[in-house]
Amino acid sequence: MLKDEVAKALKVIQDGGIILYPTDTIWGIGCDATNTEAVKKIYALKQRDEAKSMIILLDVDNKLQSYVSEVPDIAYDLIEFAENPLTLVMPGAKNISPALIAEDGSVGIRVAKHDFCQQLIQRLRKPLVSTSANTSGQPSPKNFGQVSAEIIEGVDYVVDLEQHDMGEKRPSTIMRLEADGRFEFLRR
Repeated sequence: MLKDEVAKALKVIQDGGIILYPTDTIWGIGCDATNTEAVKKIYALKQRDEAKSMIILLDVDNKLQSYVSEVPDIAYDLIEFAENPLTLVMPGAKNISPALIAEDGSVGIRVAKHDFCQQLIQRLRKPLVSTSANTSGQPSPKNFGQVSAEIIEGVDYVVDLEQHDMGEKRPSTIMRLEADGRFEFLRR
């Protein structure tokens, strides 16, 4: 049941653990975005270069200003009207683990439109790290059935929701958005 899974995942995250969970895009590996030790566990599991930052998820767009110095007004319109899940890469990241901030000071943020993610983030009261559930260099799994045993065994908790959904999901659209409102697509 959704409420039980949110409670179990919340406990693991509050204890500094990492989870494997469904999102509005592909399955993700996540943790508390303010906990650097937990973030480093994800980098180690993915065998990912720490210079390659990971995105964070929020439950509502009005929390953007808590994690980005200057949020251009257009960000809210982009999030509201995006047809597909949209990750915005914005400069001036703040109040998250330094391990999540890119060399240029930016961070990728997506407002998750997924019940589990929204409820977990609301209860955590912090952003959730979200990175594809694969080892660096391997293809992103399009459903739970494609997540490797290495990843499943490497996390502290696997959320027991949507595991039998074999529909193929896609990663989010990624757009770089500057403080002055200029933007470019990084992945469509």
